[in-house]
Amino acid sequence: MSDLNQAPRLNPAQQHLTDELGATRDERPSFRDDLRDHLRHELEEAIEPLLVDVKEPPLFVSKRDLMMIHGCEARFVAEQDVEFTWTVPMARGSVAHKAIELSVTWRGEPAPLDLVEGALDRLEQDDRSVGAFLRTLDEAQRAELAGAANDFVATFIETFPPLRRQWRPVAESRVRADLCDGGLALSGRVDLSLGQPEGNVAGKVLFDLKTGRPSLSHREDLRFYALLETLKTGVPPRLLVSYYLEAGQPDKEEVSEQTLWTAAQRVVDAVGKIIALTGPGPRPAMPTPSYGCRWCPAIDTCDEGRRFLARSDDDEDLPNL
Repeated sequence: MSDLNQAPRLNPAQQHLTDELGATRDERPSFRDDLRDHLRHELEEAIEPLLVDVKEPPLFVSKRDLMMIHGCEARFVAEQDVEFTWTVPMARGSVAHKAIELSVTWRGEPAPLDLVEGALDRLEQDDRSVGAFLRTLDEAQRAELAGAANDFVATFIETFPPLRRQWRPVAESRVRADLCDGGLALSGRVDLSLGQPEGNVAGKVLFDLKTGRPSLSHREDLRFYALLETLKTGVPPRLLVSYYLEAGQPDKEEVSEQTLWTAAQRVVDAVGKIIALTGPGPRPAMPTPSYGCRWCPAIDTCDEGRRFLARSDDDEDLPNL
């Protein structure tokens, strides 16, 4: 019989991720004391003049807003007037992430489906919109959702090393930065974080758990989270990881000051675009066709989007933008 106190043996995928993410203290970067103050000052100096045209402050900007406005302005504008509606495929991510959050503190070794059922039970009691949606599902729909989320959670458990408490795992961690005397709120929610800084030495690793193919926008999402983390604690994370569950592969990026300044400039550019498109006397939105056109509410009136989709139906090698 094996020693129950011994650390479990890792499979090759789990060991690969452990090896990829490990670092001694001497290998971790340190950052200057005033980095947070400089980032905040430069952001506020660039954004403050733009906020005079905001109709109803504060202006809220999320990771999704950044992705949308830098992806296709026309789709961003079109979705402003569309009421969000939950579906079973859309709810899968919320349920799966809640299940992974429960796995951090659940005693013993629960089966993935136990975690999913626990997540569904808790989310159904939530007053937020996902809870209201879950309470409308019949048994067949609930079973479909549980099965889809179970696939996500089981794959995570199979390919990710068991989360040890000494790693300080935190799932679904909310982070926010209020700038310009409350005129702008930047917000995000990190799928999973491990570690913590020691003084000015970076120690935290931020993860975005992904299904499907890699996208150019995934690194940008994590850089935004790194910026928010720095504005909150003053110490950036040391590593950003997009973890692709279906492939069991991490895409990692080390964090530098340049990473943060690039993320800050992306926020400034996004705020300028959002205000120009939604403020008084808005300018026309520019379309940027991509595979996202398939889900755009303006596709019926967007010639560029329809032409792109017509071409993509005949070309399987188009890049994932």
